[in-house]
Amino acid sequence: MVVLGEQAPMGARLPKTPNCLLKLTMVLLSHRLGALFLLIISFVFFVSVTLYWRTGDDAEDQLYSLPTQSRCDQFLPYLPGTIARGPPPPPGDVFFVETSERTNPSYLFMCSVESAARTHPGTGVVVLMKGLTNRNASFPSHWGFSLLSCLPNVEIWPLDLSELFSGTPLAKWYLQSEHQKEPYFLPVLSDACRITIMWKFGGIYLDTDFIVLRNLKNLTNALGMQSQDVLNGAFLSFKPKHEFMELCMKDFVDNYNGWIWAYQGPGLLTRVFKRWCSISNIQNSMSCKGVSALSPEAFYPIRWEDWKKLFEVIDSSELHKLLKNTYAVHVWNKLSHGTRLEITSQALLAQLYSQFCPATYAKMKKDSGEQSRPAV
Repeated sequence: MVVLGEQAPMGARLPKTPNCLLKLTMVLLSHRLGALFLLIISFVFFVSVTLYWRTGDDAEDQLYSLPTQSRCDQFLPYLPGTIARGPPPPPGDVFFVETSERTNPSYLFMCSVESAARTHPGTGVVVLMKGLTNRNASFPSHWGFSLLSCLPNVEIWPLDLSELFSGTPLAKWYLQSEHQKEPYFLPVLSDACRITIMWKFGGIYLDTDFIVLRNLKNLTNALGMQSQDVLNGAFLSFKPKHEFMELCMKDFVDNYNGWIWAYQGPGLLTRVFKRWCSISNIQNSMSCKGVSALSPEAFYPIRWEDWKKLFEVIDSSELHKLLKNTYAVHVWNKLSHGTRLEITSQALLAQLYSQFCPATYAKMKKDSGEQSRPAV
């Protein structure tokens, strides 16, 4: 497992103590009462520090503690198969990334990871979160972490951006603090992470506003078209060290502009693909030199202009027809965030929740009984 986060820091060990104790004993003989007090304080200090470092040693073996069986019981009826943890699956096959400091994942975030875990039962699903860096050995107290830790093929790791970008053209870019003042810095940072992960480790990258409908492992060196002439990096699948991803990293730095929305994301992938294929327009289901641009229905069956259709009622047969050639549905969280969803309705999105992330769906239903309709 490639660890992108820092493990619990280990400092200098305790100094040897015989000289200290000898001096304390001499003082005790001459100043009985005061020295006794000092001896007690010193003893408590040594014990406390010893326990502190012992805790650090334990944290080094396992950075974030997993929940107990009782914490998984609330999700047990909805978990895929057994929750017993055998040998872990190969790590790094499916990646999700949270580049903000948030540690309170939304319902949609949870559904994205749960649906990916269910459709890839023999595949490691890795969730990298910047907000976990430098925390202690316990997960934040949020129901989402309990659920994720109960899914047997999901691992949660802190995201160390300096470590991730090291050895790539993006290392120097990340160290330039002025970029953090740009209006779209977080989306740009996410764009940087995904192409770096694909180049370094390979596998599958997914944004946290996807609902995965089927296994993606048969897609290699591929990305999706959001329209007839625009590619989108919300889904990426590449072998490690692929030349296309290397060109994306170089273009990211050489033609950088963080002041234009999507310039470092869909814009970058589109212009690199056109150069890669020596074309001026991208055709439907275009493929060249071993890289495939999949048609919009594969990952973007609902266009971003039509995002409100996700919250409209649709007949189940019509839904099946709409998604017959779809691998995963992009929910366009930038636009749909905060929209109220009638979770028990036949809205398109509600049906996807109930079918592909039932544990998250059950939590949403429970919460909706305690408050007004939950927001996505």
